Amino acid sequence: MPKVDICFSPELLHLYDLRGRVAVIVDILRASSTIVTALGEGVTHVFPVASLDECTAYGQQHGCLTAAERDGLPAPGFDLGNSPFGFLDEARPVRGRALTISTTNGTAALRRSLAAEAVVVGAFLNLEAVAAFARAQGRDVLVVCAGWKGQFCLEDTVFGGALAERLAPDFDVRSSDATLAALHLWQQGKGDLSAYLLQSAHVRRLNSLEASKDFAFCLRVDAYADVLPIWRDDRLVNNG
Repeated sequence: MPKVDICFSPELLHLYDLRGRVAVIVDILRASSTIVTALGEGVTHVFPVASLDECTAYGQQHGCLTAAERDGLPAPGFDLGNSPFGFLDEARPVRGRALTISTTNGTAALRRSLAAEAVVVGAFLNLEAVAAFARAQGRDVLVVCAGWKGQFCLEDTVFGGALAERLAPDFDVRSSDATLAALHLWQQGKGDLSAYLLQSAHVRRLNSLEASKDFAFCLRVDAYADVLPIWRDDRLVNNG
């Protein structure tokens, strides 16, 4: 039986063997939610990069939209920040465009996980798409929580618990204490996810930046149930 495990921070990735696994990269607030939204709204593909310089270079090289964020704020000099709403603005059509994006946590976590057999991006927005892919693969799953500057984040771990619940009983979700903890957190909070996650330090940090609209949007479960960002060659494309 394939197993679900949770890596609470990219700083712990060295403890895991990614080979042969499906790595699910999750940064609920907000990189993974933004990438899912971008592809769901017609962006053709996404180049996730670690540094701002790389983001600028990719934009120039590929003629694509650029999006960048540092410390929760849009980085100056780029087309977009790290808000899903940047891809829902009718005044800035994104359909048919490519995107390069660099964020504080999420894109770096993805770049550090490329040794996995398959790398996909997960969010509450596409929870079922991630679960369906994992079932079809039948491989061990490692949820890689982007966290906040290497530290644990409640919302990313709660997503891991939600995915574990969706995959049980076809997957082993009981032999990892990390997965058990994530599952318990999800079961405690899923009745009112918004109220539960308002306790999170990262949520309070984001809301202090007047991004509460983003918070509410990112908790919409399966709003993009047919979108699955998957790593192909050097980019993310929609495999949904």
